[in-house]
Amino acid sequence: MSPPSQSAAHTIPPHTLTRLAREWLAEDTPNFDPAGVCVGSQEVEARLLCKTPHSILAGRPFFTAVFTEVGCTVDWIHQEGAEIGPDAITLTAVVRGPARCLLLGERPALNCLARASGIATRCSQLRAIATEGDWRGEVAGTRKTTPGFRLVEKYAMLVGGVSMHRQDLSGMVMLKDNHVWASGSITQAMKAVRSVCGFSSKIEVECRSAEEGRQAAQAGADIVMLDNFVPQELHVAACALKEEFPTLLVEASGGVTPENLASYFSPHVDIISLGCITQGCPVVDFSLKVKKP
Repeated sequence: MSPPSQSAAHTIPPHTLTRLAREWLAEDTPNFDPAGVCVGSQEVEARLLCKTPHSILAGRPFFTAVFTEVGCTVDWIHQEGAEIGPDAITLTAVVRGPARCLLLGERPALNCLARASGIATRCSQLRAIATEGDWRGEVAGTRKTTPGFRLVEKYAMLVGGVSMHRQDLSGMVMLKDNHVWASGSITQAMKAVRSVCGFSSKIEVECRSAEEGRQAAQAGADIVMLDNFVPQELHVAACALKEEFPTLLVEASGGVTPENLASYFSPHVDIISLGCITQGCPVVDFSLKVKKP
């Protein structure tokens, strides 16, 4: 998957940005802002500094939305998806507005930018590994996201150049081991969900063995996830499934890290998903410094 341009921001409806910005601001300032009395409403200018070299900038729409909500403006120096650096400290944007309002937006805006840029940076690194390995499949994220922050984290994946995977439980059917155990069998679970999702939704089945993968494909699964396979076993199982079911998509997941990602590459594996894209991902260090009078 090639990295998107600035058009990634066009995937977020304006009303969604406004709603999120208001929620984050209300969380951080639910009533009074006592510190606002010491700074007042005089116009000030603050510089956004990135202190993590070679980071991918992501989250501009969220950062700007927060400051727009409190009556401030943001002038960006770097584009969304740009690599920032190599200097130890890089001027990234300038924020202007009433002092107390600018400080109200500071922390919520920085939280979004730091988290989104961290995820985008990791995604860019993973995509580079896939490119270097001449693997033509898709690196993908998961639903292992921060509660209430999924849209930001999925958007960061898009900016970083990997697949967001399904957005939520409504976006695509994925039958995991608990679904199969609770329903009795892969075939029974497939029959039940196909009766309600119709033609418009793909169905993926999580499989713990090559035989389960074959059962899922025979039952009509669009995607088979080979879960927690070691690379050697994965390659054998994926090859066998593709030979019997040429149109089947095969996903590898479980235990994949940036360090071992390349060992999962195979012409028979279409998707490799990693929970570490969001779980345990380092943030990018940003700070906002008001210009002294």
